[in-house]
Amino acid sequence: MKFDYEKFKGLVHYICYKADRNDLGATKLNKILWFSDALNYVQFGESITGEVYKKESFGPVPSHILRALDELSAEGKVFIRDANYYGYQKKEYVTLKRPNLEHFSPEEISLVDELTQSVCCGHTARSISDLTHDNVWELAAFGEEIPYYTIFAGRNLKVTQEDIDWAHQSISEDCGL
Repeated sequence: MKFDYEKFKGLVHYICYKADRNDLGATKLNKILWFSDALNYVQFGESITGEVYKKESFGPVPSHILRALDELSAEGKVFIRDANYYGYQKKEYVTLKRPNLEHFSPEEISLVDELTQSVCCGHTARSISDLTHDNVWELAAFGEEIPYYTIFAGRNLKVTQEDIDWAHQSISEDCGL
């Protein structure tokens, strides 16, 4: 999918709107965006936004996140402030306007809702960052793009005989054997 900046910015706005501002900071926002795009890629063969994610200290980070947040702030849609969170500094996002969802499918919104709930309520910023520090992240250089398809290789998964049989069958069919 080609990158759609307006859809990306709309997704950032929606996540800020959907999440409790006490539970959402910059790290969790970045992770919800990554998992939304990557898991939509896994389920439907394309990401939601086409955004490029790069390796940074706390995991994959969307390339256009700062620009999108600056514009959302300038447009009066999201107020961004620094907040003290149990002795740590975090970004807090206060939505001032409802997001426009016309560019999103119900399946996309459903996935984002599930991920927002899971990340915000089931993780700390540290635990969700640790989850994205997988094999692919470890191998990438800082600033290097992390393609969506690498989500398949990110975990130490065991290849079964069924997987091998499927691969042989697929190759045979593709090659006309």
